[in-house]
Amino acid sequence: MGIHTALDTSGFPDFEASKPVLDYVDLVLLDIKSFDPEIYHRVTSVAIEPTLHFARYLSDTQHPTWIRFVLVPGLTDDRANVEGLAQFIATLDGVEKIEVLSFHKMGEYKWKELGFPYLLGDTNPPTPEQVEAVKTIFRNHGLTVE
Repeated sequence: MGIHTALDTSGFPDFEASKPVLDYVDLVLLDIKSFDPEIYHRVTSVAIEPTLHFARYLSDTQHPTWIRFVLVPGLTDDRANVEGLAQFIATLDGVEKIEVLSFHKMGEYKWKELGFPYLLGDTNPPTPEQVEAVKTIFRNHGLTVE
């Protein structure tokens, strides 16, 4: 029908059940919250390996992919974490670009309305300099960054 479709995912679906869906998807927006397994688990409450497996599958099938990384000061901004992610992404085929998304507090009120503690209440958004430093790491690995 000529309609461009995109799948926005963390890459943590039932892998075998989700593979047929990719036949109908033109672009995958893949969020990788961290490359450090401990930080990834702290942020998502799940293991990182299924997401990395999904990324490798997208690469093997040459599926157009945008990787999205949320920069959270004091949580995901460790240089070794970003370097590790950049090195991993540089091995993948089909990645068209990296989007570095700055942490923000626009959803903080939702946590309060639901009665849950907002664990990032004391976290400030990254500075433009912090964002640029992370983008530079990705660029230094030959990646296109937005």
